[in-house]
Amino acid sequence: MDENDYRARTFRLENLRAFPAGVVETLSTTFSILIANRVFEAGGLAKASLVALPSLGLLLSLFVVQAVRRSGLSANLMLAIIFGISGVGFTISSFAGDRFEIYMFGMVIALITVTLNLPLFSQIYRRHYPDEVRGKLFSMTAFTRKAYAIGTAFLFGWLLTLSLDYYPWLLRIYAGASFMMVGCVLAIERVTLSRSRRVKLFDAFRHAGENQRFRRLLVSWMILGTGNLLSFSLFVEYITNKQYGFDLSENHVSIITTVIPETCFFVFVLVWGRLFDRLDFYVLRCILNVFFAAGIIFYYMGDGLWALYIGIGLHGVAKAGGNVVWSLWVTKFADAEHVAEYMSVHTFLTGCRGVLAPFLAFPLAAAFGPIWVGGISVTLIAIATVIIINEIKTRDRYLPAPH
Repeated sequence: MDENDYRARTFRLENLRAFPAGVVETLSTTFSILIANRVFEAGGLAKASLVALPSLGLLLSLFVVQAVRRSGLSANLMLAIIFGISGVGFTISSFAGDRFEIYMFGMVIALITVTLNLPLFSQIYRRHYPDEVRGKLFSMTAFTRKAYAIGTAFLFGWLLTLSLDYYPWLLRIYAGASFMMVGCVLAIERVTLSRSRRVKLFDAFRHAGENQRFRRLLVSWMILGTGNLLSFSLFVEYITNKQYGFDLSENHVSIITTVIPETCFFVFVLVWGRLFDRLDFYVLRCILNVFFAAGIIFYYMGDGLWALYIGIGLHGVAKAGGNVVWSLWVTKFADAEHVAEYMSVHTFLTGCRGVLAPFLAFPLAAAFGPIWVGGISVTLIAIATVIIINEIKTRDRYLPAPH
């Protein structure tokens, strides 16, 4: 099978996987918190934990890559194991009834494992997708995935508005979607990493020490990500907690926090994918930062539902480009053999800030209000953008442009 066959087969299977992936995506954006709020009336600590769990998975993904190198397993088989465990977690939560501890136990398993896979997928994309069309192919799959996510959000929001007793069926659908992804990744042409019998857990961080541009981007991304995640942690809480002045139905919450941003993602992701292939990476990153900051300003500092709609819409536009850039940027800085390791450093640091951010955001919102949290977020995004602009000036003066 030649390179074009690998690309075509991977692209077909990724478009097939887009259906279950789109279904599962709606859990962390809306429904894990919505169910916790409306079914179990969970406290702030529990809700912060639910927001943080996918980030804990990102943090642990560093060690998944090292486990693949040590064990000799293919990236595909490890992905299948991860998605299988996720399906088990959803299944456990679906039998919780009115017992929050069982729901939470299953969610811990499911929400951690759904993000463990990302560095391994980056390795697959680097191996099977050519440099000149990688952004285009990735964005086309993301386009399809978001179409399914939008439909899922409408359906699940409608079901929960009819009756909260439908929540176990939602979780069983999530479980089924996870098991579907097992078959998809196993059918992709196998991708392996060179095996090593002596692997240090944090060995991937050597790349940050050796690659100056990579290191500086990690610093900027850490600041940017913290700002984004502080606000993202409160998107659902802000409009479901009545003390902040909103009294919206479950369906309306789903429309604001999932349908609107996912629709904007759906519309713009193909554009961002092509820009990733053609535009200077640093410039693209700065443009995205402006969209993220504008979305936060409208969402938390605007007045009325129209501001929520505009703010979350801008967030969806930015998220479309952010998803492409976040998933593929290491392919511009790493050689083919070490893409997964570069990505694992990136996801580990994303996980660190993602675990921390909800436990900062909820107390800050309780003490000072969500507007202050939004203001802090915008300030951090501005600082991160200044770092990128300085990097552009330094690179243009002393370094060749990235290819």
